[in-house]
Amino acid sequence: MAPQDDQPIDAAIDSEAQKKPISTIVIFIGVDSVGTVSASLVTYATIQALKPDLIINAGTAGGFKAKGAAIGDVFLASEVAFHDRRIPIPVFDLYGVGLRQAFSASNILKELNLKLGRLSTGDSLDMSPQDEASITANDATLKDMEGAAVAYVAELLKVPAIFLKAVTDIVDGDKPTAEEFLQNLAGVTAALDDTIAKMVDFINGKSLLEL
Repeated sequence: MAPQDDQPIDAAIDSEAQKKPISTIVIFIGVDSVGTVSASLVTYATIQALKPDLIINAGTAGGFKAKGAAIGDVFLASEVAFHDRRIPIPVFDLYGVGLRQAFSASNILKELNLKLGRLSTGDSLDMSPQDEASITANDATLKDMEGAAVAYVAELLKVPAIFLKAVTDIVDGDKPTAEEFLQNLAGVTAALDDTIAKMVDFINGKSLLEL
């Protein structure tokens, strides 16, 4: 049986639900339990337990300077996809990539003066030649280890998800990824924390349609 075509996260959400004030927000911040398996499990268990109106997947990411990313930039992801699920069979190849649109939040983007870019997800910090080719095909500005997995579960359970990513390292830069990541982690996560607080303040009292 062929996998089902992917749909935008917005498409599965009831239009009336989008008009109601948001009452419960869950913020996922990947720090010690990184990777797609843990991200999927935590997202599923949290949605089942808390029934949130909105998920914010906030975390760090590598950025591509060729796509305009710089250390400390904070992005909203417009779309998310996988870059290490290679299934070279028609239809199944699209399922492997798992391209999904993030929940549209144009007012948040403008209010917080964030950047917008595509996010590509895989289970390794480094980037193999095969990963690089897939990331290029995904037209990604950002590379992380959780986002597309969160998006998959959010779509499955019909919960809107926003992806907020701060750049700790430049993937197509000159420095080793791990070294640059550790060098910038504290400063970038402080900026991310500040952006999360501003985002929650902006969302307070609003409906999904107002985001």
